[in-house]
Amino acid sequence: MSYKVVHSIVSRMSTATPPRPGPAAVSVPAPAVAADAQAPARTRTRSGPLLDWRVRFAALSLIWGFSFLLIKVGTHGFAPFQVTFGRLFFGTAVLAVAMAVKRERLPRGRRTWVHLTVAAFFLNALPFSLFAYSELTIPSTLAGICNATSPLWGMALSLVALSEDRPTRRRVAGLGLGFLGVLTVLGAWQGFSGLDFTGTAMALLASLSYPVGWIYVRRTLAGSSSSHLSLTGAQLFLGTVQLALVTPLFTTLPASLPVGPLLAVIVLGALGTGLAILLQYGVVAEVGPTTGQMVTYFIPVIATAAGVTLLGEELSWNTPVGALIVLAGAALTQSRARKPADRQP
Repeated sequence: MSYKVVHSIVSRMSTATPPRPGPAAVSVPAPAVAADAQAPARTRTRSGPLLDWRVRFAALSLIWGFSFLLIKVGTHGFAPFQVTFGRLFFGTAVLAVAMAVKRERLPRGRRTWVHLTVAAFFLNALPFSLFAYSELTIPSTLAGICNATSPLWGMALSLVALSEDRPTRRRVAGLGLGFLGVLTVLGAWQGFSGLDFTGTAMALLASLSYPVGWIYVRRTLAGSSSSHLSLTGAQLFLGTVQLALVTPLFTTLPASLPVGPLLAVIVLGALGTGLAILLQYGVVAEVGPTTGQMVTYFIPVIATAAGVTLLGEELSWNTPVGALIVLAGAALTQSRARKPADRQP
């Protein structure tokens, strides 16, 4: 799912970090790379229509938005760890094919692989598993909305962990507004009645795991000479290995392979984790990270619509209202006040 949602945070924090695949995982290239990519993008837009990147942007929004529905369907036939393992396995397979076509090599160096192992845990294995477990007891709509809190967690953590990320009134206001939206979604004035605390906490922890992983990547893998595709492919592979070791300890082989859940897991991995990363590479390279990060704000909307219309999940008024407040707060934390020199006379 990812998200993976922390795209807008990372675009300001990263210098050369690998992307985060996920349901709300939006990956960001280094600013230097993005700047280089934007120049040819402007040349291409003069000679051809923008329909291609818009179609890919829409597809990316739909794929990540539907990821929460796919997780829910997958858990109907498989244990959460098995859903996560399948997701990582098929996602890694897609990236492996892409790397072979582009003749990309895996990263070199023991230090890089050690850091990628930690990144795979926080950016893939842990949040994917937490979301899968959370959807055993909470609707996919709520999981999708919880995922939208990642920019809020990321901004709060970056203010503490990254000395170059200074707090401003705008960002503090955005944090306050965003977490007010979270309380609205959870129905705090009702004493959280009818809410599954464990499942909701898992979804929120999954959203918190993404920015923790990104800050770790920011501090350890910035400046890597390996390509983003190479780093991400290795990261997904390591996440798959982690789940391959953990899954047999907590689950047993399924007695059958129900078609619906199996297809959901395959699509979740191949499209929601593998293809989505490749789509996003193209979108960001063509139109830049500022436009690319807007996918963040479509994911919870699509996740909610999918859960209500296709799974018949109930939706009370505070859920969409709170989600809009969360997104407004997230957008505010990522916006910057215009400098006087930037204002039009």
